[in-house]
Amino acid sequence: MAERQYDWKAIAKNPKFVELHHKKTAFLFGWWIFSCVYYFLLPIGAAYTPGIFKVKMIGVINFGYVFALSQFFVSWGIALYYSHVANKDFDRLTRELIDELHL
Repeated sequence: MAERQYDWKAIAKNPKFVELHHKKTAFLFGWWIFSCVYYFLLPIGAAYTPGIFKVKMIGVINFGYVFALSQFFVSWGIALYYSHVANKDFDRLTRELIDELHL
């Protein structure tokens, strides 16, 4: 069976594709910046403000451990939020683009 050929240049210039690409780029860039800042707060904070990271919170568990554990939950939260936005907006725009291009 012959493989379908697509005009990728025409698809890239389509206003729906441009809108989809712009929305995804803006969304992902913003969360990438947040994630990098949040990730580097742990080593930078531990290096420059070790007193804060030594504060006992629950028994022998200090703020440093809690902050490190929070990074795991924040990453899951970002992943869940991305899947919500992707299902609501990105998938809708992709379906509209496919319908418009009759792919």
